[in-house]
Amino acid sequence: MILASFLAALALFVVVGLASAAKSRGTKVDYYLASRSVSPAMAGLSAIATNNSGYMFIGLMGFTYAVGLASLWLMVGWIVGDFLMSLVIHKRLREASAGHQEVTFAGVLARWSGGDYAVLRRIGAVVTVAFLGAYAAAQLNAGGKTLQALFEWRPATGSVLVAVIVALYCMAGGIRASIWTDVAQSVVMLVAMAAMLFAALGVTGGIGGAWQALGGIPGYLDPFPPNLLLPGTTGATLFVAGWLFAGMSVIGQPHIMVRFMALDSARHLARTRMWYYGFYVIFYSMAAGVGLLSRLLLPDLGDLDPELALPTMALELLPPVAVGVVLAGIFAATMSTADSLVLSCSSALTHDLLPRRIERPAELKFVTVLVVALALAIALNGTQSVFVLVILSWSALASAFGPLLWVHARGFRVGEWQAIAMMVAGLGAALAWRWLGWQDMVYEGMPGMLAGWATFHVIRRFAGEPAPAVLTDRA
Repeated sequence: MILASFLAALALFVVVGLASAAKSRGTKVDYYLASRSVSPAMAGLSAIATNNSGYMFIGLMGFTYAVGLASLWLMVGWIVGDFLMSLVIHKRLREASAGHQEVTFAGVLARWSGGDYAVLRRIGAVVTVAFLGAYAAAQLNAGGKTLQALFEWRPATGSVLVAVIVALYCMAGGIRASIWTDVAQSVVMLVAMAAMLFAALGVTGGIGGAWQALGGIPGYLDPFPPNLLLPGTTGATLFVAGWLFAGMSVIGQPHIMVRFMALDSARHLARTRMWYYGFYVIFYSMAAGVGLLSRLLLPDLGDLDPELALPTMALELLPPVAVGVVLAGIFAATMSTADSLVLSCSSALTHDLLPRRIERPAELKFVTVLVVALALAIALNGTQSVFVLVILSWSALASAFGPLLWVHARGFRVGEWQAIAMMVAGLGAALAWRWLGWQDMVYEGMPGMLAGWATFHVIRRFAGEPAPAVLTDRA
């Protein structure tokens, strides 16, 4: 029964994705941006389904299981930071994408100042492929861990299954297939998380009983973790600010920002935000609650793998049909992000990195399959947790792209080498922070983004504002 309900949900996603092929116009802008015709509801739900990846069901669940109440700062910081950035960035990005007729994130950044910065474009494409490839591998790992917990299958089986399904509907309809399936998947994700939350509360004695029981776990309800970078209020402030920067980091994520580039009109952004943040708050709140309750229901899981908390809870609490729905919800989360990551990598390769732009639909789809194969290879050979892979990729992309997009949106002119310096400084600072092992005390994207902004202001102070670039056509 578990397998039957799970396969039924997967079949629905595949059918929805394949059906999108009927709307295809056979052009690159349609394959990668759905001809900029996506409605506010579709754009908002697709963006949040892409954001709430397998990380939410697997990685965040394991982190909350281990850390406790202090993990809620991730939710606060992620949502608030994301919202603040949306007020400045989304409209300008949508307008710049249409104005320059660009289909890729790196392409928009390369042409924003009026020219076509070829070196910046290619560096941006390399960063995109490298870190979105690792990010996609994390989603495939999340699928593998789910099947391992529920069916005791080898993790590779789930990873391969997610890869095959993603390749199928990406080839069928490009980003339109991704967006259509995202909307269907967001509904399944919400139902699955709600089922788990209510089932867990029923077993643990409701909100009051669960809270009292959680209070009996030493340090579990402490508002901040013990390993802060600095003691006292200063360390707590840095910890919260770090996760606020994690939310702000969404502006550096090509696979999410491309949803706003595909929106039918910049005038519809307010409605898009309503769908996006409404779903975000509801879903993340339920996910945090389930993560906390998992510690009560699975007290010994910490000795094994905390990232298996949700599927293991589903087996213990729910009837078989509902377990299949939860399993489908986890797979929905992984696929809704994996397909977006794959398409962003594919567009970076075909539009920004290769010496000749690829335009023919068959070639675009072939490159998409190659990207899926690359992500699968990383997933099958990797040893990092889903949480680690996602946070590393998220912070690296944010540090490389976020500061540059911000200064563009604020109306500053940026020269090519100034932009490259910002990217290198931001990415280098984030990676150095993680190499030093400080990422658990303060999210590494915070020093990375600050380094990018600081580089911009230092160069501007001593070199002044660059002259307007000369617009050139790129072959």
